[in-house]
Amino acid sequence: MPPEAVAFSAGTEPAIRGETVGEGPPVVLCHGITATRHSVIHGSRRLERGGHTVISYDARGHGESDPAPFGSGYGYPELIGDLAAVIENQAGEGPVLLAGHSMGAHTAVGFALENPERVAGLIVIGPAYEGEIGEDSLRYWDGLALALEQDGIDGFVAYIDRVQGVDPRWRDSVLRFTRERMERHRHLGALVAALREVPRSRPFGAMPALGGLAVPTLVVASHDAADPGHPYAVAEAYAARIPAARLVSEPEGQSPLAWQGGRLSREIEAFYRELQ
Repeated sequence: MPPEAVAFSAGTEPAIRGETVGEGPPVVLCHGITATRHSVIHGSRRLERGGHTVISYDARGHGESDPAPFGSGYGYPELIGDLAAVIENQAGEGPVLLAGHSMGAHTAVGFALENPERVAGLIVIGPAYEGEIGEDSLRYWDGLALALEQDGIDGFVAYIDRVQGVDPRWRDSVLRFTRERMERHRHLGALVAALREVPRSRPFGAMPALGGLAVPTLVVASHDAADPGHPYAVAEAYAARIPAARLVSEPEGQSPLAWQGGRLSREIEAFYRELQ
């Protein structure tokens, strides 16, 4: 029988909730904005069955985790601090394999820049932050926050459908995944705040800062037809800037590698073996 997941709570204000499963070298998973801990490897059990302890958690205000307390917020300094608390609480003293998607990728990079000794390897999935915060991007996120605030999950999904411009081949899948992940959240009001604050925050400075990332890195890109919110060119730029990085992606025309939990887990396993 597969091992049972064990729930945990790290920190106090806010309480960051997650689960750990398996035994072996730890892999810590960080999800994207409006997602949950279920949305990095999408339920794949490959890593735990392959001899890893898999540690996944909901970011503050997401999933089962508490909203930010009064006087705090949802910027990357807070997100990086929460990740540090999870690692300290659950991963022991040695270095970890750290994998993050989108917001989680930026959080993982920020943590690795500050704490390279705690990171054995880094998997950067679908990065979108380019060192600058553009007005067009902020209008998109503010519109998404307003849609959720005014019309709940239905409004959120409708906004994605209307504005994001997903290729018709992938539209139904994107909208279904979007609704399913939104229904996992306990605190939609906290997500509204996160949607306004995270895009205005910086996980690190300008892109040249990636040149100081002294951690072996796997960058996972997706082609733009299915996932325009995580541009392929941005992932390419990360791979070019990070000294010990390589880039992987799905063949053009296929479902994004970031959506394929089993195949993504295989890539993470293969990357870990390279580090040995």
